Amino acid sequence: MRKWIAVAAAAVLAAGGAASWWLLREPEGVRPATFRSELSTAHYDPIATRALDPEPLTTAEIFAEGRVASGGVTLEGGRPESLADCASAVWGSAGTAVTGCTQALRAGYTTADGRIAGQFLVFNLPDSGAADRLVTALSRDGFVRPAAGLPEAFDGARGWAQARALGHYVTVSWVAPVGGGRVDLTHPQLAVDGLGLALQRRLL
Repeated sequence: MRKWIAVAAAAVLAAGGAASWWLLREPEGVRPATFRSELSTAHYDPIATRALDPEPLTTAEIFAEGRVASGGVTLEGGRPESLADCASAVWGSAGTAVTGCTQALRAGYTTADGRIAGQFLVFNLPDSGAADRLVTALSRDGFVRPAAGLPEAFDGARGWAQARALGHYVTVSWVAPVGGGRVDLTHPQLAVDGLGLALQRRLL
């Protein structure tokens, strides 16, 4: 009888421990339906390392305009964020791939009718090798987290995303429908992804 009680108690404790692990573990994030990626090229050799390009990024530099537009589609931007903890902006295998990252800048965008939203992020990594590793991780079993200012109905799983390694930086653009309904994400994606052009000035 005592042996049975001991076994039952052990089973309860084990079940409780498993439940605690399940409740406390980091939930799996959302990945977009369509994802494209680019590794860095020799074009970005002048900014291949942080040593060559030591000046930190600023939100004013990347998010100079409060809106982005392409093909007649305009998205209004929210308040940009500057994150010192790059790991807080990602989940999954991307969490270890941001080692050495010193800053992540992020902003969300929404169309006037509220049917499409998106975000743009840029990570400041040590060198182009680290940038390539993050892009690779984003293409596997990890991704970025939605910005806090995006609508609750942001349907990232139906979205499009693009990750690019540009020297020692990684940019990620991600757009998706808000709620149900079918929308064309082509120009919203181009509009948000265009924010990465600000980094071209770093080559000069």
